[in-house]
Amino acid sequence: MMILDDYKDQFGSSFDDNKKILNGISTIRSKSLKNKIAGYITKLIKNEIRNNAEMENQQSDQKITVDTEVPVDTEVPVDTEVPVDTEVPVDTEVPVDTDKTEPIESPTKDTDTNE
Repeated sequence: MMILDDYKDQFGSSFDDNKKILNGISTIRSKSLKNKIAGYITKLIKNEIRNNAEMENQQSDQKITVDTEVPVDTEVPVDTEVPVDTEVPVDTEVPVDTDKTEPIESPTKDTDTNE
């Protein structure tokens, strides 16, 4: 788009401002065409801003990843002893859940009466 090639530095992410700038640098008599062009320019500028921000975030993420990596030849101390309490008191009671009731089976009827 020739307008963007020549006047890109004047446009921004505001539709209304882009419409005013478009009025100043061109003569477009159709209101709908002017709105479409201003909307298109606004969309392009916003996409460019978003893409630049994403690229910066990726670059900063890569930098953080590189800075926080642990070198392979670094030894990390590991405790091999794990204290275990093996004594269990003999008189320990197991808690019983009294809220649960066992299902009661219904009696089965003998439906075969021909015997």
